[in-house]
Amino acid sequence: MTPRYEAVADHHSLNLSSRSMSLLQEYLLTPFWAGLSLGLLLTFYTWKGGFTARRFLRKEINRLESDSKELQQHLNTQLRINAEGAQSLENKLKDLQQQNENLRINLSTLQQKPGRSELRQLMIIENAIGLMREQAPGFAPAWEKALRQSETDYQSGESGLQKLVRKVLPTGNLATKTEQVSASSEAENS
Repeated sequence: MTPRYEAVADHHSLNLSSRSMSLLQEYLLTPFWAGLSLGLLLTFYTWKGGFTARRFLRKEINRLESDSKELQQHLNTQLRINAEGAQSLENKLKDLQQQNENLRINLSTLQQKPGRSELRQLMIIENAIGLMREQAPGFAPAWEKALRQSETDYQSGESGLQKLVRKVLPTGNLATKTEQVSASSEAENS
């Protein structure tokens, strides 16, 4: 092609392209294309916002699920620890109940041994004699009253501090009563 023809072709192609551009602008500026463009633009922004929200919600759901799993694990650990503690306390309670029952049976057996009931009666009588000497106006009523009081004292002494003192110092009580009896008889003789 000659340069002249090329210039005409270039001018003609420029004419066609500017014409097509003006034609395209006319079509784009029509209400239909303007509405379609605006609708597509709004749709794109809505879709982008929904996509972003979904992605954020997915991350939030994953975070909440991991928190839930962690809390579930802590709860399971706490429940296991509580169950072990309760089981330990229950076993200890059963052991203590068994020991209590064994001690009750042993105490009952020891109280039924020969000589034990006589020792009990001797201590009751000894207490009664000591009390009778203190309250000696009338022998028989005072004796009965002292005997009953001595029995109640002995029964109350079967538990608590008096029983412990009697077990630690079993002859101390008898020695004290013997000293009281000898002191009161000396006082009566003089």
